[in-house]
This record gives sequence, structure tokens and C-alpha cells, in this order.
Amino acid sequence: MKSMIERQWKRFKEERGATAVEYGLLVAGIAIVIATAVFLFGNRLRGVFQRLAGLF
Repeated sequence: MKSMIERQWKRFKEERGATAVEYGLLVAGIAIVIATAVFLFGNRLRGVFQRLAGLF
């Protein structure tokens, strides 16, 4: 009985799952920032790159 309780306690103490969730949220946040930046500044960036391409 004691070994079963110890195994369950070790599972609760494991943080691999929590870390994966945290990394997932971090990646999702970065993706949202990138998508927002592209949406807001996409036309301006296209103009900048077209001017740069015209120089060469």
C-alpha cells in the first residue's frame, strides 16, 4: 500500500506536463504577436521590401 501511495505522490510532483503546457502557451503567445504584427504592418513592410528590391 505504501509503495502505491509513493508512486502517486511522485506523479503529482512531476512537472514535465506543466512545463509542456507552459511552453505551448509561450509559443501560442509569440505566434499571436507575429500574426498581429504582420496584419498591422504587412503593407508597409511590403513597400519597404519592394523599394529595397528596386535598388538591386
